[in-house]
Amino acid sequence: MFGHSITAPTARDGARDTTFEVHYSVGDLAKQWRLGRETVRLLVKDEPGVVKIRLGRKRSMTRYSVPESVARRVHTKLFNPAD
Repeated sequence: MFGHSITAPTARDGARDTTFEVHYSVGDLAKQWRLGRETVRLLVKDEPGVVKIRLGRKRSMTRYSVPESVARRVHTKLFNPAD
């Protein structure tokens, strides 16, 4: 097995499979990044890989589960913008 690297499995659509990664809530990321919950929600809500859990029909009842790799990607874009 020398010379082979271990990579994360991919989902059917070719995206990275984030099933078994640590997932964060919007509140968790808001605390870590020292930003408001609404700011974090707006940053992650449309990111590929974020799991949206809708409870009922109201928008306020939507929970977001953010895989660690997605949180890292968003954080990098936010705090290290490309020049």
